Amino acid sequence: MSQEKTTPKLEADEAAITQPVSPQDGRSVNYTREQEARVVKKLDWNLMTLFFVLYMLAFLDRSNIGNARIAGLATDLDVNSVRYQWLLNMFYITYVVFEFGVLMWKIFPPHIVGAIVVFGWGLIATVQSGTHTWGGMMALRFFLGAFEACYGPGIIYLLSFFYLRHEIGFRCGIFASAAPLASTFAGCLAYGITSGHPRLANWRLLFLVEGLPTIVMSVFAFFFIADSPEKARFLTAEEKDIVRSRAMRQVGTDANARIGLVKLKDVALVLVDLKAWLCGLMYFCGNVTYSSLPAFLPTILQDMGYTAINAQGLSAPPSFLAFLCALITTWIADKTQQRCLVIFVTCVIGGVGYIVLATVDTVGVRYFATFLASAGVFSTIPNILGLTLNNQGSDSRRGMSIVLINLIGQCGPFLGNTVYPTNEAPRYVKGMSICAGFMFFSALLALAQRVLLMWENSRLDRKYGPVSKDRTDSEPDDVAQENYGPKFRFVL
Repeated sequence: MSQEKTTPKLEADEAAITQPVSPQDGRSVNYTREQEARVVKKLDWNLMTLFFVLYMLAFLDRSNIGNARIAGLATDLDVNSVRYQWLLNMFYITYVVFEFGVLMWKIFPPHIVGAIVVFGWGLIATVQSGTHTWGGMMALRFFLGAFEACYGPGIIYLLSFFYLRHEIGFRCGIFASAAPLASTFAGCLAYGITSGHPRLANWRLLFLVEGLPTIVMSVFAFFFIADSPEKARFLTAEEKDIVRSRAMRQVGTDANARIGLVKLKDVALVLVDLKAWLCGLMYFCGNVTYSSLPAFLPTILQDMGYTAINAQGLSAPPSFLAFLCALITTWIADKTQQRCLVIFVTCVIGGVGYIVLATVDTVGVRYFATFLASAGVFSTIPNILGLTLNNQGSDSRRGMSIVLINLIGQCGPFLGNTVYPTNEAPRYVKGMSICAGFMFFSALLALAQRVLLMWENSRLDRKYGPVSKDRTDSEPDDVAQENYGPKFRFVL
């Protein structure tokens, strides 16, 4: 292998890793950091790209109700402020009820689960264009929430089967950053659709145009979602040996063995784990704002004095900044392994943005504050997901922890969707203040979580002795590092 372009840092890292590839045979595989990095890059290009596009479509189909509202849906279906809040809440009621569907990604082949889920929500999202009553829209939002509940949290869980713990946070960031990017495109796309005068009502055309691509993508989900790293068709035989070795390093078993039944004991232990509950509370706080901002941002901008058309377009720049910040903050958290501190900073930024929105009258300053609010909110969520996955020591516990934080966290939208009633326009002082309060409370919870994790690590150090803080260190007996054991330490 040529080393001509290898940086000095990489040259220092180039010592071969020797690890077993399977607990059943005695074979070991030798590979360099550079070879492992190429495998990870392949996983990124082939899996993360697909997951990203699908989640972008999911978020688009979930939140375009906000764009549809000011494009004529409110008038045509007689949707007042209270009825609109119920349309939003109905989605999250089923999102919470069907949250245990996350575990289906472990029990059944992921490519089958993925294809069914994607097709289901795509069909429902498209059919919304044909509804003629508020009750019919309520029914469709019910089913939309059921299908989407199995996708977003399920993919976050699935990522833990492909990536190591110092890699998972940034991949959560890539995945979750599809949400603000979808909001960016939602504004631009809605602007393009609603600025014309088609025979079909603008809001109906919006649902149709944004729903049909999801149905098409369900075919890609079936053929291109890999059930495990070992079954990824885009990897060579040599690269599959490397992913087998990574699975051994991660959980002490081959990747294929990780798909199957969950351990009920581990599921129960998550329910009494304070760390999981703190993550759930942070997720709740984040979701109060995360759910409401995309749905209400066009309305907030319209109430600042912009026309409905301009409000659609002006909602795009804050969302694009949020997309960039979600990537940057999760990358920093992976590199530093200081997730709680990163969450603290993002929550404070979001909280400051909401305070400005609540207290300032100047339109230009308030528009700037939407950038702060968007960047803080959309950066907080993926970092909480990474923190949750990092600090559970088995596949079943990681899966149940994702279920738990969503059971708690997805109740946040029930509050978030009620804080912007139309009779409080254009300032929405109470709604902005509530969102600011929850962002600051989440920041305090992040600090409390960090103190708890530091205490847990000190207790483990006293029991097993200190471990190297260099995550790149690897020895032949370094197996099951991400399951509870002598070398397991919590990520701060």
